[in-house]
Amino acid sequence: MKNKKIDAITGKDENFQDSKYQAVHEFYQAFNSRSLRLMQKNWSHSDTVCMANPIGGIRRGWKEIEEGYRKIFGSNHNVYVELYDFQFISTDQMFVINGRERGKLQSGNIELELKIRTSRIYQLEGATWKQVVHHGSMDDADLLKEYQKIILNK
Repeated sequence: MKNKKIDAITGKDENFQDSKYQAVHEFYQAFNSRSLRLMQKNWSHSDTVCMANPIGGIRRGWKEIEEGYRKIFGSNHNVYVELYDFQFISTDQMFVINGRERGKLQSGNIELELKIRTSRIYQLEGATWKQVVHHGSMDDADLLKEYQKIILNK
């Protein structure tokens, strides 16, 4: 992006000229539209990819990560998040984007306001940026407990 401040990446944004922004945009587009097909395109399918997020635990390899998204996308819960207050750290072959996510979880008559710290690492596979690491955490232990209770049906 040239000379345009971006307040948040939502997945509903216009396409970005910068391929790094575009890769992150495509993640949020996949997540917020509950598209496993788009999510599969965003992630590397290596056995070395990993995700540690508020669902809990560490998922290693694409198959375990895909299982987590299937659980969320196949549920009756509606989860929306967008990235803001972010920065890029990059090389020619990799980049990290870290920042904050805000959003909502709606499940029946329950609505939670989500606040998540997040980092995503992408690396080039051929000419395409692929996500290889995601870490997300919640500062509020009560919010995390309630989120997991709803998402994991505990």
